[in-house]
Amino acid sequence: MVSRRRIFSILKKEIFHILRDPFTIIMALVMPVVMVLIFGSSIEFNVQKVATAYVDQDHSQTSRMFLRLLGSSEYFKLTQVDSVAEGNKKMEQEQVRALIVIPPTFEMNLSGRCPSSIQVLLDGTDNSSVGALAGYIGLIQGKMIKELNRGQNTKPQIKVESRFLFNSELSSQWFIVPGLAAVVMAVLSILLTALTISREWENGSMELLLSTPVRPLEIVLGKIIPYALLGIFSVCIVYLIARTVYGLPFVGSHWVFCLGTLLFLLSYLGLGLLVSTMVRNQQAAVQIAMMLGLMPSMLFSGFIFPLEQMHVVCRWIATIFPARWFVEIARDQFLKGSSLSSLWLPFTALLADSFFIIQLCVRKFKRTLEK
Repeated sequence: MVSRRRIFSILKKEIFHILRDPFTIIMALVMPVVMVLIFGSSIEFNVQKVATAYVDQDHSQTSRMFLRLLGSSEYFKLTQVDSVAEGNKKMEQEQVRALIVIPPTFEMNLSGRCPSSIQVLLDGTDNSSVGALAGYIGLIQGKMIKELNRGQNTKPQIKVESRFLFNSELSSQWFIVPGLAAVVMAVLSILLTALTISREWENGSMELLLSTPVRPLEIVLGKIIPYALLGIFSVCIVYLIARTVYGLPFVGSHWVFCLGTLLFLLSYLGLGLLVSTMVRNQQAAVQIAMMLGLMPSMLFSGFIFPLEQMHVVCRWIATIFPARWFVEIARDQFLKGSSLSSLWLPFTALLADSFFIIQLCVRKFKRTLEK
Protein backbone atom coordinates (compact mmCIF):
# COMPACT_ATOMS: atom_id res chain seq x y z
CA MET A 1 0.00 0.00 0.00
CA VAL A 2 1.25 3.45 -0.88
CA SER A 3 2.24 5.45 2.20
CA ARG A 4 1.63 9.18 2.23
CA ARG A 5 4.22 9.57 4.97
CA ARG A 6 6.95 8.01 2.83
CA ILE A 7 5.89 10.10 -0.18
CA PHE A 8 6.09 13.22 1.95
CA SER A 9 9.55 12.21 3.19
CA ILE A 10 10.84 11.82 -0.39
CA LEU A 11 9.12 15.10 -1.32
CA LYS A 12 10.75 16.95 1.57
CA LYS A 13 14.14 15.48 0.73
CA GLU A 14 13.77 16.58 -2.92
CA ILE A 15 12.74 20.10 -1.88
CA PHE A 16 15.94 20.37 0.20
CA HIS A 17 17.93 19.27 -2.87
CA ILE A 18 16.24 21.95 -4.99
CA LEU A 19 16.84 24.70 -2.43
CA ARG A 20 20.53 23.76 -2.16
CA ASP A 21 20.99 23.64 -5.93
CA PRO A 22 21.27 27.15 -7.46
CA PHE A 23 21.16 25.69 -11.00
CA THR A 24 17.65 24.36 -10.44
CA ILE A 25 16.41 27.65 -8.99
CA ILE A 26 17.92 29.65 -11.87
CA MET A 27 16.42 27.30 -14.44
CA ALA A 28 12.99 27.53 -12.86
CA LEU A 29 12.98 31.33 -12.42
CA VAL A 30 15.13 32.72 -15.23
CA MET A 31 14.66 30.29 -18.10
CA PRO A 32 10.91 30.96 -18.64
CA VAL A 33 11.47 34.72 -18.69
CA VAL A 34 14.39 34.50 -21.13
CA MET A 35 12.66 32.07 -23.49
CA VAL A 36 9.39 33.99 -23.62
CA LEU A 37 11.06 37.36 -24.18
CA ILE A 38 13.47 36.04 -26.84
CA PHE A 39 11.01 33.87 -28.77
CA GLY A 40 8.08 36.24 -28.36
CA SER A 41 10.05 39.22 -29.67
CA SER A 42 12.18 37.54 -32.35
CA ILE A 43 9.66 35.30 -34.13
CA GLU A 44 7.57 37.42 -36.47
CA PHE A 45 5.39 36.03 -39.26
CA ASN A 46 4.17 39.41 -40.47
CA VAL A 47 6.66 40.67 -43.07
CA GLN A 48 7.35 44.38 -42.59
CA LYS A 49 9.79 47.04 -43.80
CA VAL A 50 10.95 44.96 -46.76
CA ALA A 51 13.73 46.66 -48.73
CA THR A 52 12.18 47.28 -52.15
CA ALA A 53 13.62 49.01 -55.21
CA TYR A 54 11.43 50.61 -57.87
CA VAL A 55 11.83 51.93 -61.41
CA ASP A 56 9.24 54.53 -62.39
CA GLN A 57 9.37 54.74 -66.19
CA ASP A 58 6.04 56.54 -66.40
CA HIS A 59 6.63 59.52 -64.03
CA SER A 60 2.89 60.19 -63.98
CA GLN A 61 0.43 61.15 -61.28
CA THR A 62 -0.97 57.62 -61.24
CA SER A 63 2.44 55.98 -60.86
CA ARG A 64 3.30 58.39 -58.05
CA MET A 65 -0.01 57.49 -56.36
CA PHE A 66 0.88 53.80 -56.51
CA LEU A 67 4.34 54.45 -55.05
CA ARG A 68 2.86 56.66 -52.37
CA LEU A 69 0.48 53.88 -51.31
CA LEU A 70 3.39 51.45 -51.21
CA GLY A 71 5.58 53.76 -49.16
CA SER A 72 2.85 54.72 -46.70
CA SER A 73 2.27 51.08 -45.76
CA GLU A 74 4.34 49.29 -43.14
CA TYR A 75 5.26 46.53 -45.54
CA PHE A 76 7.74 48.18 -47.91
CA LYS A 77 10.79 50.40 -47.56
CA LEU A 78 11.22 51.95 -51.01
CA THR A 79 14.46 52.84 -52.77
CA GLN A 80 14.51 54.40 -56.24
CA VAL A 81 16.84 53.02 -58.91
CA ASP A 82 17.51 54.35 -62.40
CA SER A 83 17.17 51.13 -64.37
CA VAL A 84 16.00 47.55 -64.17
CA ALA A 85 19.60 46.36 -64.44
CA GLU A 86 20.54 48.39 -61.37
CA GLY A 87 17.58 46.93 -59.48
CA ASN A 88 18.53 43.38 -60.45
CA LYS A 89 22.09 44.02 -59.30
CA LYS A 90 20.82 45.18 -55.91
CA MET A 91 18.72 42.01 -55.65
CA GLU A 92 21.75 39.85 -56.50
CA GLN A 93 23.74 41.64 -53.79
CA GLU A 94 20.80 41.10 -51.37
CA GLN A 95 20.42 44.84 -50.79
CA VAL A 96 16.73 44.64 -51.70
CA ARG A 97 14.19 41.82 -51.62
CA ALA A 98 11.85 43.05 -54.35
CA LEU A 99 11.94 45.16 -57.50
CA ILE A 100 8.90 46.99 -58.90
CA VAL A 101 8.94 48.18 -62.51
CA ILE A 102 6.26 50.66 -63.66
CA PRO A 103 6.05 50.75 -67.49
CA PRO A 104 6.08 54.07 -69.42
CA THR A 105 2.47 53.62 -70.64
CA PHE A 106 1.00 52.89 -67.22
CA GLU A 107 -1.27 55.97 -66.82
CA MET A 108 -2.14 56.16 -70.52
CA ASN A 109 -3.41 52.60 -70.56
CA LEU A 110 -5.48 53.16 -67.43
CA SER A 111 -6.97 56.35 -68.83
CA GLY A 112 -7.92 54.51 -72.02
CA ARG A 113 -9.52 51.69 -70.01
CA CYS A 114 -6.88 49.32 -71.34
CA PRO A 115 -5.12 46.66 -69.30
CA SER A 116 -1.99 47.95 -67.64
CA SER A 117 0.49 45.89 -65.70
CA ILE A 118 3.23 46.47 -63.17
CA GLN A 119 6.13 44.06 -63.06
CA VAL A 120 7.08 42.81 -59.60
CA LEU A 121 10.30 40.81 -59.16
CA LEU A 122 10.65 38.98 -55.85
CA ASP A 123 13.65 37.27 -54.29
CA GLY A 124 12.62 33.61 -54.27
CA THR A 125 15.51 32.39 -52.11
CA ASP A 126 13.38 33.13 -49.03
CA ASN A 127 10.03 31.56 -49.89
CA SER A 128 8.66 32.25 -46.39
CA SER A 129 8.02 35.89 -47.30
CA VAL A 130 7.37 35.77 -51.06
CA GLY A 131 3.70 34.88 -50.71
CA ALA A 132 3.13 37.56 -48.10
CA LEU A 133 4.78 40.23 -50.25
CA ALA A 134 2.69 39.28 -53.28
CA GLY A 135 -0.44 39.49 -51.14
CA TYR A 136 0.53 42.92 -49.81
CA ILE A 137 1.04 44.25 -53.35
CA GLY A 138 -2.36 42.87 -54.32
CA LEU A 139 -3.99 44.71 -51.41
CA ILE A 140 -2.32 47.98 -52.39
CA GLN A 141 -3.35 47.45 -56.00
CA GLY A 142 -6.97 47.10 -54.92
CA LYS A 143 -6.68 50.24 -52.79
CA MET A 144 -5.30 52.17 -55.77
CA ILE A 145 -8.13 51.02 -58.04
CA LYS A 146 -10.58 52.20 -55.42
CA GLU A 147 -8.88 55.62 -55.35
CA LEU A 148 -8.99 55.90 -59.15
CA ASN A 149 -12.66 54.94 -59.33
CA ARG A 150 -13.69 57.45 -56.69
CA GLY A 151 -16.07 60.00 -58.11
CA GLN A 152 -16.59 58.11 -61.38
CA ASN A 153 -19.79 56.48 -62.56
CA THR A 154 -18.69 52.88 -62.67
CA LYS A 155 -20.80 49.80 -62.60
CA PRO A 156 -21.39 48.36 -59.14
CA GLN A 157 -18.97 45.60 -58.27
CA ILE A 158 -19.14 42.80 -55.72
CA LYS A 159 -17.29 43.85 -52.61
CA VAL A 160 -15.74 41.18 -50.42
CA GLU A 161 -14.72 42.10 -46.89
CA SER A 162 -12.63 39.77 -44.73
CA ARG A 163 -12.55 39.75 -40.96
CA PHE A 164 -10.19 37.65 -38.86
CA LEU A 165 -11.67 36.02 -35.79
CA PHE A 166 -9.86 35.50 -32.45
CA ASN A 167 -6.76 37.38 -33.70
CA SER A 168 -8.10 40.35 -35.61
CA GLU A 169 -4.71 41.97 -36.26
CA LEU A 170 -2.94 38.66 -37.05
CA SER A 171 -0.39 39.39 -34.34
CA SER A 172 2.49 36.90 -34.37
CA GLN A 173 2.91 37.26 -30.60
CA TRP A 174 -0.68 36.15 -30.03
CA PHE A 175 0.13 33.02 -32.04
CA ILE A 176 3.60 32.31 -30.62
CA VAL A 177 3.41 33.11 -26.90
CA PRO A 178 0.65 30.61 -25.89
CA GLY A 179 2.65 27.85 -27.54
CA LEU A 180 5.73 28.97 -25.64
CA ALA A 181 4.14 27.72 -22.44
CA ALA A 182 4.37 24.19 -23.84
CA VAL A 183 7.99 24.61 -24.94
CA VAL A 184 9.10 26.15 -21.63
CA MET A 185 7.38 23.51 -19.52
CA ALA A 186 8.54 20.64 -21.71
CA VAL A 187 12.20 21.65 -21.61
CA LEU A 188 12.19 22.67 -17.96
CA SER A 189 10.27 19.66 -16.64
CA ILE A 190 12.09 16.94 -18.51
CA LEU A 191 15.51 18.54 -17.95
CA LEU A 192 15.18 18.95 -14.19
CA THR A 193 13.64 15.57 -13.50
CA ALA A 194 16.11 13.81 -15.80
CA LEU A 195 18.86 14.91 -13.43
CA THR A 196 17.25 13.94 -10.17
CA ILE A 197 17.80 10.15 -10.11
CA SER A 198 20.95 10.12 -12.25
CA ARG A 199 22.45 12.66 -9.85
CA GLU A 200 21.75 10.37 -6.92
CA TRP A 201 23.42 7.45 -8.70
CA GLU A 202 26.51 9.58 -9.35
CA ASN A 203 26.62 10.95 -5.79
CA GLY A 204 26.10 7.51 -4.25
CA SER A 205 22.97 8.51 -2.32
CA MET A 206 20.76 6.07 -4.23
CA GLU A 207 22.14 3.16 -2.18
CA LEU A 208 20.86 4.84 0.99
CA LEU A 209 17.45 5.30 -0.61
CA LEU A 210 17.34 1.65 -1.69
CA SER A 211 17.98 0.53 1.89
CA THR A 212 14.71 2.08 3.04
CA PRO A 213 11.27 0.39 2.70
CA VAL A 214 10.10 3.07 0.25
CA ARG A 215 8.37 1.75 -2.90
CA PRO A 216 9.05 2.77 -6.53
CA LEU A 217 5.69 4.53 -6.92
CA GLU A 218 6.31 6.49 -3.72
CA ILE A 219 9.74 7.56 -4.98
CA VAL A 220 8.29 8.60 -8.34
CA LEU A 221 5.48 10.64 -6.76
CA GLY A 222 7.76 12.18 -4.16
CA LYS A 223 10.16 13.35 -6.84
CA ILE A 224 7.50 14.53 -9.32
CA ILE A 225 5.47 16.76 -6.98
CA PRO A 226 8.22 19.36 -6.18
CA TYR A 227 9.07 19.77 -9.86
CA ALA A 228 5.38 19.97 -10.70
CA LEU A 229 5.16 22.96 -8.37
CA LEU A 230 8.17 24.53 -10.12
CA GLY A 231 6.52 23.88 -13.48
CA ILE A 232 3.29 25.53 -12.37
CA PHE A 233 5.29 28.52 -11.18
CA SER A 234 6.97 28.71 -14.59
CA VAL A 235 3.59 28.67 -16.32
CA CYS A 236 2.47 31.54 -14.09
CA ILE A 237 5.54 33.51 -15.22
CA VAL A 238 4.72 32.84 -18.89
CA TYR A 239 1.09 33.81 -18.27
CA LEU A 240 2.03 37.13 -16.61
CA ILE A 241 4.50 38.04 -19.38
CA ALA A 242 1.91 37.16 -22.04
CA ARG A 243 -0.72 39.37 -20.45
CA THR A 244 1.45 42.34 -19.42
CA VAL A 245 4.30 42.51 -21.96
CA TYR A 246 2.54 41.27 -25.12
CA GLY A 247 -1.02 42.25 -24.21
CA LEU A 248 -2.57 38.86 -24.92
CA PRO A 249 -6.20 38.40 -23.91
CA PHE A 250 -7.40 35.39 -21.97
CA VAL A 251 -10.99 34.63 -22.89
CA GLY A 252 -11.18 31.04 -21.67
CA SER A 253 -11.46 29.35 -18.30
CA HIS A 254 -8.50 29.37 -15.94
CA TRP A 255 -9.66 26.05 -14.51
CA VAL A 256 -9.59 24.40 -17.94
CA PHE A 257 -6.16 25.86 -18.63
CA CYS A 258 -4.82 24.71 -15.23
CA LEU A 259 -6.17 21.19 -15.74
CA GLY A 260 -4.47 20.93 -19.12
CA THR A 261 -1.27 22.33 -17.61
CA LEU A 262 -1.29 19.74 -14.82
CA LEU A 263 -1.78 16.81 -17.21
CA PHE A 264 0.93 18.14 -19.49
CA LEU A 265 3.33 18.58 -16.58
CA LEU A 266 2.73 15.05 -15.31
CA SER A 267 3.53 13.56 -18.70
CA TYR A 268 6.82 15.41 -19.16
CA LEU A 269 7.89 15.07 -15.54
CA GLY A 270 7.33 11.34 -15.82
CA LEU A 271 9.26 11.29 -19.10
CA GLY A 272 12.17 13.03 -17.41
CA LEU A 273 12.16 10.48 -14.58
CA LEU A 274 12.03 7.68 -17.14
CA VAL A 275 15.17 9.06 -18.78
CA SER A 276 16.77 9.40 -15.36
CA THR A 277 16.10 5.76 -14.46
CA MET A 278 17.50 4.51 -17.77
CA VAL A 279 20.64 6.69 -17.81
CA ARG A 280 22.75 6.96 -14.68
CA ASN A 281 25.05 9.65 -16.06
CA GLN A 282 23.92 13.27 -15.72
CA GLN A 283 25.53 14.44 -18.95
CA ALA A 284 23.90 11.71 -21.01
CA ALA A 285 20.58 12.33 -19.22
CA VAL A 286 20.68 16.01 -20.16
CA GLN A 287 21.40 15.23 -23.81
CA ILE A 288 18.55 12.72 -24.08
CA ALA A 289 16.21 15.06 -22.20
CA MET A 290 16.91 17.92 -24.61
CA MET A 291 16.25 15.63 -27.57
CA LEU A 292 12.95 14.42 -26.14
CA GLY A 293 11.87 17.78 -24.71
CA LEU A 294 13.02 20.52 -27.07
CA MET A 295 12.83 18.96 -30.53
CA PRO A 296 9.30 17.45 -30.37
CA SER A 297 7.87 20.52 -28.64
CA MET A 298 9.33 22.75 -31.36
CA LEU A 299 8.73 20.62 -34.46
CA PHE A 300 5.72 18.39 -33.76
CA SER A 301 3.52 20.59 -31.59
CA GLY A 302 2.27 23.19 -34.05
CA PHE A 303 4.19 25.81 -32.07
CA ILE A 304 5.76 27.23 -35.25
CA PHE A 305 4.96 24.89 -38.15
CA PRO A 306 1.27 24.18 -38.93
CA LEU A 307 0.44 20.52 -38.44
CA GLU A 308 -2.04 20.61 -41.32
CA GLN A 309 0.80 21.30 -43.77
CA MET A 310 2.92 18.35 -42.61
CA HIS A 311 3.06 14.94 -44.23
CA VAL A 312 0.48 12.50 -42.92
CA VAL A 313 3.20 10.38 -41.29
CA CYS A 314 4.52 13.43 -39.40
CA ARG A 315 0.99 14.27 -38.25
CA TRP A 316 0.61 10.77 -36.84
CA ILE A 317 3.96 11.06 -35.08
CA ALA A 318 2.90 14.43 -33.62
CA THR A 319 -0.10 12.83 -31.90
CA ILE A 320 2.29 10.84 -29.70
CA PHE A 321 3.82 13.90 -28.05
CA PRO A 322 1.88 15.70 -25.28
CA ALA A 323 3.13 19.11 -26.49
CA ARG A 324 0.99 18.81 -29.62
CA TRP A 325 -2.19 18.62 -27.50
CA PHE A 326 -1.25 21.22 -24.90
CA VAL A 327 -0.45 23.84 -27.56
CA GLU A 328 -3.98 23.36 -28.87
CA ILE A 329 -5.43 23.82 -25.38
CA ALA A 330 -3.29 26.87 -24.56
CA ARG A 331 -4.08 28.74 -27.78
CA ASP A 332 -7.75 27.89 -27.47
CA GLN A 333 -8.02 29.19 -23.89
CA PHE A 334 -6.09 32.37 -24.62
CA LEU A 335 -7.89 33.32 -27.85
CA LYS A 336 -11.10 31.26 -28.24
CA GLY A 337 -12.34 30.13 -24.84
CA SER A 338 -13.86 26.74 -25.71
CA SER A 339 -15.43 24.62 -23.01
CA LEU A 340 -13.94 21.46 -21.55
CA SER A 341 -16.38 19.32 -23.51
CA SER A 342 -15.25 20.90 -26.77
CA LEU A 343 -11.64 20.04 -25.93
CA TRP A 344 -12.32 16.41 -25.05
CA LEU A 345 -9.85 15.07 -27.62
CA PRO A 346 -6.69 16.92 -26.44
CA PHE A 347 -7.57 16.31 -22.80
CA THR A 348 -8.13 12.60 -23.42
CA ALA A 349 -4.82 12.39 -25.26
CA LEU A 350 -2.97 14.19 -22.43
CA LEU A 351 -4.59 11.96 -19.81
CA ALA A 352 -3.58 8.84 -21.75
CA ASP A 353 -0.03 10.11 -22.26
CA SER A 354 0.50 11.02 -18.61
CA PHE A 355 -0.96 7.72 -17.34
CA PHE A 356 1.11 5.64 -19.76
CA ILE A 357 4.37 7.50 -19.03
CA ILE A 358 3.94 7.35 -15.23
CA GLN A 359 3.15 3.63 -15.37
CA LEU A 360 6.16 3.00 -17.61
CA CYS A 361 8.35 5.04 -15.27
CA VAL A 362 7.25 3.03 -12.22
CA ARG A 363 7.79 -0.30 -13.98
CA LYS A 364 11.20 0.70 -15.29
CA PHE A 365 12.20 2.06 -11.90
CA LYS A 366 11.25 -1.24 -10.30
CA ARG A 367 13.49 -3.11 -12.74
CA THR A 368 16.26 -0.65 -11.95
CA LEU A 369 15.93 -1.42 -8.26
CA GLU A 370 16.20 -5.13 -8.96
CA LYS A 371 19.22 -4.69 -11.18
